Amino acid sequence: MKKNNNKKIAIISGALDLPFFTRDALRKNGWDVYVIGLKNFYDKRLNPDLVIRLGGGGRAARELKKRGIRKITFVGALGHPNLSDIRPDLWSLFALFSIIKNQRGYDSMAKALNKAIEKRGFEIVAAQDVAPELTFETSGVQTKNKPSTSDKKNIDRAIEVSHTIGSADIGASVVVDKQVIAVEAAEGTAKMLDRVIDMRKKHKKASGVFAKMTKPGQDLRIDIPAIGIDTVKAVAAAKLRGIIVNTRTCFVVNKSEVIKQANKEGIFIVAIDE
Repeated sequence: MKKNNNKKIAIISGALDLPFFTRDALRKNGWDVYVIGLKNFYDKRLNPDLVIRLGGGGRAARELKKRGIRKITFVGALGHPNLSDIRPDLWSLFALFSIIKNQRGYDSMAKALNKAIEKRGFEIVAAQDVAPELTFETSGVQTKNKPSTSDKKNIDRAIEVSHTIGSADIGASVVVDKQVIAVEAAEGTAKMLDRVIDMRKKHKKASGVFAKMTKPGQDLRIDIPAIGIDTVKAVAAAKLRGIIVNTRTCFVVNKSEVIKQANKEGIFIVAIDE
């Protein structure tokens, strides 16, 4: 019986645990999954079918075409890799030219990469579209702990600020406690939260919120917001009251354990449709 190529997909895997959950969810949903690990980033326990270095797109493209795979999804952390450290093969060189031309910010680069790959006959798929169960699919409070009236004011402010910095392609995360405490820049979410933890060491009572929101116009096929157990622990260590994310666009890595940890730490999690 001929296989359905529409259910074939390749995962391009970066670091951390998200590739594991995505691979397993896709297979559970009937996908024939081919895993490509990015050298120096992927977790070796993933046991990928192929390993390539950044800039080694030609080898991956040839293998995928040979296997009849046209759909690709990107998952896992890369941070913000320095383009000067990438040694592209000829296939990747043309994509790199397009990316460099659009180097006005992380989002513009991601969109340029997607277009360059699609011009070569592949379809970039948003992982959360094919594995929506890895996100909060409905809006509202996801935990036993619920926001207070003062929390809701911080939530509204955090959403407003997130949209502002997101529109400028500055970052996706913000911490608000009546005033803006921190915004994410090139250092990434984890290091931003480390700054907040250090700043609030003498803070006795938990207050304020952490928001990780989708940027307006963000291409979610390659740059996927995500939270996990470590996020919850960091938010608790920063003496914040809760976490705000978008429904259906923010991955929740190991969702049941994230909720369990949040309940243990006394943290609320709210998913919103904005």
